[in-house]
Amino acid sequence: MKGIIKGYATTLKTMVEPKVTVKYPDVPLKMPDRFRGIQHFYPEKCIVCNQCARICPTECITLTGKPNPDPEKKVKVIDTFDINFEICILCDLCTEVCPTEAIVMTNNFELAAYSRDELFKDVKWLHENDTNVRKENNSSSPRARKGGQ
Repeated sequence: MKGIIKGYATTLKTMVEPKVTVKYPDVPLKMPDRFRGIQHFYPEKCIVCNQCARICPTECITLTGKPNPDPEKKVKVIDTFDINFEICILCDLCTEVCPTEAIVMTNNFELAAYSRDELFKDVKWLHENDTNVRKENNSSSPRARKGGQ
């Protein structure tokens, strides 16, 4: 009997509290600063070291490069950079190992698609994905001021 009364008391108490429903599609959610969302890629910073592809636990990153047309520069030029978001777990390891911070995480998480083929993203799409880039990746952050270390 005591349990029933406690249950009713809880029910009555929550009936008068304000609602916490969010009107999601109409009102965008504000994600925390450290939220790991879809990656953003800066192709001009990439040195094709392939560390991001090697550390990826799901092997969803494909990175290829070609020799630089300028013979004085030893750094390769990026040819392809693809991420398969069908199997990407957004673990943030690829951004942690990148020595030039060419790949960074965003707070963007909306990646719904009708076809699995739409989840393969290339350099162009990843470079244009610049909405909600994390604040810590700005040039004013302490990490950026220290030269990415």
